[in-house]
Amino acid sequence: MANEFYALLGRMRYITRWGLMRNTFSENIAEHSYQVAVLSHALALIRRDILGLPAPDPDKCAAAALYHDASEILTGDLPTPIKYYNPDIRGAYKQVERVAGNRLLDMLPAALRASYESHVLEDDEEVLPFVKAADKLSAHIKCLEEQKAGNTEFDTAARQTWEAMKAMERPELDWFLDNCLAAFTLNLDQL
Repeated sequence: MANEFYALLGRMRYITRWGLMRNTFSENIAEHSYQVAVLSHALALIRRDILGLPAPDPDKCAAAALYHDASEILTGDLPTPIKYYNPDIRGAYKQVERVAGNRLLDMLPAALRASYESHVLEDDEEVLPFVKAADKLSAHIKCLEEQKAGNTEFDTAARQTWEAMKAMERPELDWFLDNCLAAFTLNLDQL
């Protein structure tokens, strides 16, 4: 075993997101995973420290988010319109992601596998809603940034991600949307 896990994670920077869209700036899954980690950490803190509601450990949410798209190192990033076209494709792709995730885990020393398993396979039911909310929030922020740059190609995606976030009915996400999201539309001087 050559323990390729960490070397492959380093290749996340070569996998571009939003492949079917005209982008004013590209985004890769390493950048995206970092942002999802920051956002999921923030959502758990907001739920716990501002809203006073039970929440998982924010550090655990951040760690899970760092690896939430790790399987895409082997599968690539399947565009959303394809991934969610129908339940059969979605189910099949989930199986492909799981196989890829297990393949990555097999590249770790046996003593470390258990520490990464729930993150790579996304099966921690307590943490998963925070990562999913942060993932959708990250996609929406990308849309806002593209719109800010004058790219109307992201208008539909912005509406869809907004509706998807509101449908999640997550109070910590709603708090973030009400109190933090507008800052992502500002330029550096305005910040």
